[in-house]
Amino acid sequence: MFPKVPDQHKPGNPLIPNGLGVFYVLFAIIYLFFVYLMGIGSAPNGVSSPLTFAVCILFGGFMGLLDDWMDLKWRYKAFMPLIAALPLIYLAIENGLRTSITLPFIGVLQFSPPDVYYFVIIPLIIMIVTNTVNMLGGLNGLETICPAIVLIGLTSIASQTAQILMIGPLIMWLILAALNVQGKIFVGNTGSFAIGMTIASFAVITDLKSTLLISILPYVFNSALILLTIFFVKKRASLSMAGGKLVSDHRRSLVTLITYRRPLTERQVVAIISIIFVVFTMMAVLTGLF
Repeated sequence: MFPKVPDQHKPGNPLIPNGLGVFYVLFAIIYLFFVYLMGIGSAPNGVSSPLTFAVCILFGGFMGLLDDWMDLKWRYKAFMPLIAALPLIYLAIENGLRTSITLPFIGVLQFSPPDVYYFVIIPLIIMIVTNTVNMLGGLNGLETICPAIVLIGLTSIASQTAQILMIGPLIMWLILAALNVQGKIFVGNTGSFAIGMTIASFAVITDLKSTLLISILPYVFNSALILLTIFFVKKRASLSMAGGKLVSDHRRSLVTLITYRRPLTERQVVAIISIIFVVFTMMAVLTGLF
């Protein structure tokens, strides 16, 4: 039913079903429509957080599906998420969401006039988060565990109503993550773009921008390293197999930085990066609480 792609980091390159992130998209949308029908998360002015959230996830999944089918060029993938910012901009304006962000060691940064936040900052959040999440993957569990860690952190300090929005999608994503860790499925770009859009839009809807900023720092570091090396060196990050372990002879991404002249198993690499995300997410949650 689903196209199979070779697992490049396993001996023999076994074929694995790809694109199962579509189940996350479908389940999340159905769940959020159910939440909407229950009357949860709707503002007095009629602007619905569940429906806005569902639209964003749907667009993220659609964009990922296009990439899986057509292998979109990066110049398109970089800016396509901006379309999904439109419903979030409308929600932020109508619900009067806070147009400032609290930065550690700096304090409150107020965007004035508010239109700067609505029409510049929100689109930047959507574009940066969605693309950076999509750029960290390639190993079983890497593209599913790390977003799950960030989402668990955001959900833990969100309001009770916002937690209801996230419970269903998060449970479905964890199920896919468990299968992905075992090497049984890939969520594909459909899943990675959808979960990136989930993280970004949930942070905007719940006004957890500061928590988001800290927790995605490993994503930003990985993307910056990849883009800088492509720009200056004109080469992409790659891994090689040595005795059943992964190793690299360069440092062009977070994965190759960890495996630079240090052979590690796939699970060891995923575990190390997951721990990094746990540390940054815990820092983000503590900052959000205090």
